[in-house]
Amino acid sequence: MSRLVLSALAVTLVCAEAAHAAGQKPPNIVILYADDIGYGDLGCYGHPTIRTPQIDRMARDGMRFTQFYSASPVCSPSRAALLTGRLPIRTGINRVLNPRSLGGIQADEITIGDALKRKGYATLCIGKWHLGHLAPYRPTRHGFDHYYGLLYSNDMQPLSLYRDDEEVENPVHQATLTERYTEEALRFIKAHDRADSSPFFLYLAYTMPHVPLAASPRFAGRSRRGLYGDVVETIDWSVGQILALLRDRQLAGNTFVFFSSDNGPWLSRGLHGGSAGLLRQGKGSTWEGGVREPGIAWWPGKIAPAGVAIDLAATMDLFPTCLKLAGAEVPADRAIDGKDLLPLLLGRGKGQREVIFYYIDRDLTAIRRGPWKAHFITQIEFGDRVRDLHDPPLLFNLEQDPSEKYNLTAEHPEIVADLIKEAERHRSSVKPGKPQT
Repeated sequence: MSRLVLSALAVTLVCAEAAHAAGQKPPNIVILYADDIGYGDLGCYGHPTIRTPQIDRMARDGMRFTQFYSASPVCSPSRAALLTGRLPIRTGINRVLNPRSLGGIQADEITIGDALKRKGYATLCIGKWHLGHLAPYRPTRHGFDHYYGLLYSNDMQPLSLYRDDEEVENPVHQATLTERYTEEALRFIKAHDRADSSPFFLYLAYTMPHVPLAASPRFAGRSRRGLYGDVVETIDWSVGQILALLRDRQLAGNTFVFFSSDNGPWLSRGLHGGSAGLLRQGKGSTWEGGVREPGIAWWPGKIAPAGVAIDLAATMDLFPTCLKLAGAEVPADRAIDGKDLLPLLLGRGKGQREVIFYYIDRDLTAIRRGPWKAHFITQIEFGDRVRDLHDPPLLFNLEQDPSEKYNLTAEHPEIVADLIKEAERHRSSVKPGKPQT
């Protein structure tokens, strides 16, 4: 057995033994997931005018990732990957679903909600679901006791707000959505803050800053970045409210919280879209700006403060991490692409992820191993679908050139050949799921 595997087992055993000795229940788990926030949209990631003091504090009190990836540059596939720990091509959710879609997340997929509910967790999904709007695909059929939110993106019609399976608002008043989501989250936490309450899993997927943007009078006009900044600062307020309640109710020491976003900024929306900072391109592209995201982990007393992780990590890694925290077995009957983050988060080891596979729909467009990234296909924005095929692939050293400016294919043909072989091995190992459209 490898030293890394032994280390991971030791972390899990230590956590379980310590909790048992202290009479503690398994940790609560909160995932906060924004929509279309770019790598450069938060203060702690370098934005000069968007003020995010609460998220910045979360980063100071926890661990901030600099090389954290979504599994897709668009909405539905990225959400499927987060909740199942599997590449979108495996689940069949390769494309963005819409109100005319007849498919969605399949009954045999295991979500974080499914796994934690089986371990006695109370589970709540709030916000944007986007994994199928028809009854068999809704959150309450996939591991969540309750749901409050929109079943797909806020630019799709007809748009209704649901509580469980009941439509409660149409048309939706979007300006106050983030505040109402936050109120639901706070009520849920308060209902489970007693010592005899079951542990809880809260998945809060914010509707914005996906366009159309809207902010309530309380937040409108506050940001020097304009309406987009108002929306991001509203999300920052929401994060602050949730973390403050966890601290006030003395739940912080037994609650793991993670903040990220589904894909990069929607650049073609101009000032209504965000920023990928120093990264190239945005949403719909597998240039770095389309898939590298903010990633912040918070767990006072467990995760050392002010940590900065340069290890490779991905939203899919939350699946095995959350299951191990809950004492649940990671499914052995299917391919799981996520890697356990606990050794890294708890300071007992390095990150376990060595490779990033970049997909658009069912196409493997790029691969990263260590610092090296090879592009086989590039495109900008997903609406135009203007693609360039690269033979030989483009090659970038992302640790020295995160903006992907300097193609090193000619200088390193041996690395290109090695990455091509890695991609071929991966393609041959993947069994695609039935496409859900």
